Amino acid sequence: MIAATPIHVLSVVSEIFPFVKTGGLADVAGALPAALAPENVRTVTLIPGYPDVMAALRDVSPILAVDDLFGGPARLLHGRARQLELIVIDAPHLYDRPGNPYMAADGRDWPDNAIRFGALGLMAARLGAGEVPAFRPDVLHAHDWQAGLSAAYLRYRFERRPRTVMTVHNLAFQGLFPASLLSALALPPPAFSIDGVEFHGEIGFLKAGLALSDWITTVSPTYAAEIRTREFGMGLDGLLRGRTERLSGILNGIDDTVWNPGRDPLIAATFDARRIAPRIANKAELKKRMGLATDDALLFGVVSRLTWQKGLDMLVEVLPTLLATGSQLVVLGSGERNLQQAFLDAARIHPGRVACVIGYDEALAHLIQAGADALLMPSRFEPCGLSQMCALRYGTVPVVSHVGGLVDTVIDCNDMAIAEGVGTGIQFRPTIGMLEAAVLRATALWRNGKVWRRVQRNAMRADVSWRRSARRYATLYRALMAERRR
Repeated sequence: MIAATPIHVLSVVSEIFPFVKTGGLADVAGALPAALAPENVRTVTLIPGYPDVMAALRDVSPILAVDDLFGGPARLLHGRARQLELIVIDAPHLYDRPGNPYMAADGRDWPDNAIRFGALGLMAARLGAGEVPAFRPDVLHAHDWQAGLSAAYLRYRFERRPRTVMTVHNLAFQGLFPASLLSALALPPPAFSIDGVEFHGEIGFLKAGLALSDWITTVSPTYAAEIRTREFGMGLDGLLRGRTERLSGILNGIDDTVWNPGRDPLIAATFDARRIAPRIANKAELKKRMGLATDDALLFGVVSRLTWQKGLDMLVEVLPTLLATGSQLVVLGSGERNLQQAFLDAARIHPGRVACVIGYDEALAHLIQAGADALLMPSRFEPCGLSQMCALRYGTVPVVSHVGGLVDTVIDCNDMAIAEGVGTGIQFRPTIGMLEAAVLRATALWRNGKVWRRVQRNAMRADVSWRRSARRYATLYRALMAERRR
């Protein structure tokens, strides 16, 4: 039963789908507010005023003017974009820049990123402190390092503080900047301490959020356990072990209205678990679009950042085995230049068998999910992962590493799981040898068409929506608010 009292949440993010996206954080930020609404949670999202965000904003009203926000005037604008309620930081000197929100066209980080995202944290804290009387959030929910200073500003500069939650989407990105910027960030000297923002002699944005927030969440239960170990803790495992009782993993979901094979306007033919046969038209369209041979072959797909973390260097090593089985591969993504070139070279050397598109194309991503037979995710670590959830939704059998959120969302098709009718994919340890074995397992499974279709239907019936996780977030918010009342 939903509690009668509404909760007002300020979500603090550096990107949000569909306006600005570099990864899964944007998808989460864009989908979670609607999922929380049935739990009587009103979410207002604070986002920098990038050009695409400003262009999308409707029903705009200024709610706060700032004479000098780290080098220039700024305003907070309240408005809506699609179904999202937003507060946008209109600060052209910080955010009116083309392209990627974090880096310039040459691939280098903007040199003032500390200031740009310090401003995001400061304005979040000012809202949390009640400077806009019309919106006084009960909970400030910060996402990843870019929002990490929110809790620090609240701790060191303001008396009124909402309850605070820090969500880690990827611990590998920590937002480390020189200690000399403390004054420029308008943080007092006491903030630079082991219990504050200091981390190995630098200012740690993420570390600050982890140390100073009331609660920490990660985007899957397994990742919440992994980051408390030296192997996955990225130097923060000690801090996280010390806060074990204030740390939980809440699994991400996907927007199952956007990722819906029964109504997807971006694919060649719609289908569902009861009517899966039309799916073959998507495979044919994908092969045609990517210039792949039309023979009946197992088609592996990759939709990913092309990085060491994602294990794509291992896939390059295993490619000869994959091709030797007669299978095909289609890759969509961008990242490390050597990996981009490796897949482009593979497509050139193996025309009709390997295809590669460097970049990101939303329509092509949907078609790969709808048309590939299996999705490869050989990640060395994976906080949650969303691509495998999309794959489950579309009956694309996920072949995934046994790490993080991949463990929590994919049931391995071992003999027992197949016998019990619950398997939804293939898991393996992230090594070259185990990836090679997983490719061979997938090939053998695919050749048994009856079992493969059963696995596809199992996958498509999995609940990958936000519903259960939204309830968990709402429960957490209410528990934190109850703590304050005690």
